Amino acid sequence: MSRLNFQIDFRWTVLRVLLLTMFCSAVIAAEIVEFSPGLLRHIAARWGSDAPERLNDWRNEQRQHLARQRGALPSAAETQRNLEDFNWYWNSIRYYADARHWGIADYWATPVESLSSEGADCEDYAIGKYYSLKALGVPVQNLRITYVRALRWNEAHMVLAYYPTPDADPYILDNLNKSVELASDRPDLVPVYSFNDEDLWAAGGTAATGKSSQIRLWRGLLDKMEKERTM
Repeated sequence: MSRLNFQIDFRWTVLRVLLLTMFCSAVIAAEIVEFSPGLLRHIAARWGSDAPERLNDWRNEQRQHLARQRGALPSAAETQRNLEDFNWYWNSIRYYADARHWGIADYWATPVESLSSEGADCEDYAIGKYYSLKALGVPVQNLRITYVRALRWNEAHMVLAYYPTPDADPYILDNLNKSVELASDRPDLVPVYSFNDEDLWAAGGTAATGKSSQIRLWRGLLDKMEKERTM
């Protein structure tokens, strides 16, 4: 084999490996939630025989969206559709204040708890949307659960923000609004802090100021989700 042919073959082999790695990474990034028989029995006993059907509906909704993506990371257009669809999906769940629903002032429910109990409040909606989009391969770096001050009601509130790029004007997924809008079009919301799986940001900051593990209720949520996975 000539040196030129060897170089061409070598470069083509490297290119194929890179393409295969990129494709595999895209597929692996999407993680549809599956529910064990033990978990389904548990929620049926606690919330009724219809509760497992609500979980399976959420899983099937994710599968349908992933099928349109052909198992890969979503395109920009698909991501926009995913934002709108899952904003609507979670907003269709009935609102209940934590004190009424869980008997305590502040409770962060897992998506399983929110769907099974047919009730949620602002942080539960944001958490459900976060995990729905994450399951479809939206990078967590683009997602931030965001604690805000809702000026219209003069109260604390929580939404999900999607950043197309780190310094972009984010899209806001909010249970108080049927439409997904840019943050610049929501002057009624004043950000306080935001976080995702790993990091924590102060309002208006582009650099992380800490880790999300500093948030006690977030740690508790992750512990509950781990228990659900091992049932």
